[in-house]
Amino acid sequence: MPCRKWVTALELFSAARPRLFGIAYRMLGSALDADDLLQEVWLRWQDYDHAEVRNPAAFLATITTRLAINAGKTARARHETYIGPWLPEPVDTSADPQLGAERDAALEVAVLVLLEKLTPTERAAYVLREAFDYPYPQIAEIVQTSEAAARQLVSRARKHLAQERTTTVSTEEQRRLLTAFIAAAKNGDLAALEELLAEDVVSYADSNGKVRGASKVRLLGRSAVAKVVQTASPVFWAGAEATITPVNGRLAAVVTRGGVPFCVINMVASDDGIDQLMWMMNTDKILQNRHFTLSM
Repeated sequence: MPCRKWVTALELFSAARPRLFGIAYRMLGSALDADDLLQEVWLRWQDYDHAEVRNPAAFLATITTRLAINAGKTARARHETYIGPWLPEPVDTSADPQLGAERDAALEVAVLVLLEKLTPTERAAYVLREAFDYPYPQIAEIVQTSEAAARQLVSRARKHLAQERTTTVSTEEQRRLLTAFIAAAKNGDLAALEELLAEDVVSYADSNGKVRGASKVRLLGRSAVAKVVQTASPVFWAGAEATITPVNGRLAAVVTRGGVPFCVINMVASDDGIDQLMWMMNTDKILQNRHFTLSM
């Protein structure tokens, strides 16, 4: 009987796991941290009296969110000591489609970066509402506040993101711009790069100080970004290949050398051209991440 009880607990947890990971990843911006957090959720679930739980999925989501709120406070302090810009760990949504199966809200890299500016509780309320369509009474119960306060948390988060987020282009245009940018970057074509970039483009390179030549500050403006990309071209693209594939629900360029990925380039574009370039160059976030399998 105890064995059957354990199997049932595992079945219930496994069924809920995709959503739990989706919550934790969006809350923390780290697939590795999300996996670690779910280990803690599983341990707590094992030790709990399951007979007292009417709705296991809701119970597990509550545990996950509350643990993620606490973990988010620690993560924020850790990011403050990070060397250079911090970017979320990429997830290969072509290999892990369940991550965005319900809704792909709050999954894009650029949005996860903006969510870093919210408080952990604001972030939780926004993720639960926008990504998983939780009703406000349930959100209030999970984050331990009133329904009116939960609505305010989501409203503030929406306003903050609306102020900073640009309107993105279609998937087809995203592919065209990425393809053209890679070609121009490989060739060190300064004129072509400047034509693709918006005037106020911003470029971030996340390497945690491990990649020589990677900027430790964000680069601003068409001329500055184009010149840096051109200058880095001979070394960066030597023996490298780029493949366009879904990453975090949007098309990105995965750059490999000898079949091993060493950079993921995410891009945000509007009618003005490429507004943001986000270079994930911290290979620890790529190679140690089981959610970035690159089965291309």
